[in-house]
Amino acid sequence: MTVFEKPKSLTDAPLHYCPGCTHGIIHRLVAEAIDELGIEGKCIGVAPVGCAVMAYDYFACDMVEAAHGRAPAVATGLKRAMPENIIFTYQGDGDLASIGMAETVHAATRNENITVIFVNNAIYGMTGGQMAPTSLPGQVTQTSPYGRDVKTVGYPIRVCEMLAALDGPAYIERVAVNNVKHVKAAKKAIKRAFENQVQGKGFSLIEVVSSCPTNWGMTPEKALAWVEEKMIPYYPLGVYKDKDKEVEA
Repeated sequence: MTVFEKPKSLTDAPLHYCPGCTHGIIHRLVAEAIDELGIEGKCIGVAPVGCAVMAYDYFACDMVEAAHGRAPAVATGLKRAMPENIIFTYQGDGDLASIGMAETVHAATRNENITVIFVNNAIYGMTGGQMAPTSLPGQVTQTSPYGRDVKTVGYPIRVCEMLAALDGPAYIERVAVNNVKHVKAAKKAIKRAFENQVQGKGFSLIEVVSSCPTNWGMTPEKALAWVEEKMIPYYPLGVYKDKDKEVEA
């Protein structure tokens, strides 16, 4: 009896990510959700600019490559032109929370019926480890060698808290993938985000607190511990907006 197998919505292409990177886990969770909902044949993914730029090689569905930060705008166009399709974006923090912040905010406030997977590893991964909008106070990066100084560059952006303040979004949740318990919760949230779109409920964003061992200068094990000890306290996990519960209340 088969108890574990590769999701059908993932291709056989070897992942290019660094050892210990959690993009692979998140890819699998997205693919599992697509498989379980039986929507692979009508899914269209929008890939970002960043470490996941080659996501089109890994998901066994139609994929579109967006310019840096523009994935929510591209997804909006796809969904409005083909409302019967299931449209999702897969974006990092540099792509979504920096150059793409305007697209993110406006897609959310319009409650576009799309699903956004937002990977927050607090650094620019693909381009060498520069400070990102989500880098923690005091965090050392290539462009903040003495640590992020909030007096000169400001505080990190908490995307879930910001978007939850808008009237538009249907569902906003922050999860993590640094241990088994968190992976299971992340899978549930990602599947819920796709279900919302199937049911026409509107904009859903799942922020996944992730690790970047290479650019953090840590072993994979230490990077996962750093997620637990440093990132999650600054980016608390949980549901930040759920219109279903607002209606029930």
